Amino acid sequence: MKGSPGLDTQEQALIQQIQNGEPDKFYELVKPYERRVYTAAFAVLRNAADAEEVAQEAILKAFANLRQFRAEARFSTWLIQIAVNEARMRRRKDHAEIMEPIGEHQDEEGTYTPRDFADWREIPSEALQRAEVRELLLEALASLGTKYREVFVLRDIQHLSIEEVADSLGISRASVKTRLLRARLMLRDLLAPRIAEGRFSREPFEKGNKPW
Repeated sequence: MKGSPGLDTQEQALIQQIQNGEPDKFYELVKPYERRVYTAAFAVLRNAADAEEVAQEAILKAFANLRQFRAEARFSTWLIQIAVNEARMRRRKDHAEIMEPIGEHQDEEGTYTPRDFADWREIPSEALQRAEVRELLLEALASLGTKYREVFVLRDIQHLSIEEVADSLGISRASVKTRLLRARLMLRDLLAPRIAEGRFSREPFEKGNKPW
């Protein structure tokens, strides 16, 4: 693990200590990523209680399998990958998605025709600062197919790199880019008409806060 490019010095030291028989250090290792793990699980399951359970299961599984971690990627990426896999298994077991979300069964090479070709980010920034838009964004995000929601959450909300998203989801970088573009366009088409109606308050979030 020495000199592993995916780890910083502190993480390397913590992992080494845990592997050498100091399990109490594990919480210190995972604490910075607890929110990321939960959010990744929620992106798949769309249920807060299930996501909380899966996040805990993923952290326990990471602890049990830490000796298998080879530092070929960042520890956080490996941890999120476990969370995504656990969430997918839970979803398959529970058959949670009865209604077919937007684009869920669309071929990777298929097309999505947006109402125009503008990116969802071109929605006015002042609109994205309003609490009502945050709720709309969450509703719109829940309506996307899982494969699009996963990519959007990991890339645009958790700010993982394209490579990290690909590693976490077990897909190619090209697939990440394709799904991300479609997710943004679908979200824009879902959000733009409501935002255009202008039925929002004038109270923004605190400066610098994002709607998620």
